[in-house]
Amino acid sequence: MLKDFSLGDVVEMKKKHPCGSYHWQIWRTGMDIGIQCKKCGRKVMIPRRKFERHAKKIVEKAGEGS
Repeated sequence: MLKDFSLGDVVEMKKKHPCGSYHWQIWRTGMDIGIQCKKCGRKVMIPRRKFERHAKKIVEKAGEGS
């Protein structure tokens, strides 16, 4: 369960997006989490609880280059 995340972080999800990417960037936080696919740019809003269960790890913290 992932709980230490913030705006701009790139996270890896358990299931891949139909475009084939596992990496999503957080663009909004609150009761719902807004994430954007790093490959195709699709934006999705999901409940915080579901996000915390399905996020595997933080790939890149906000403000850090890879």
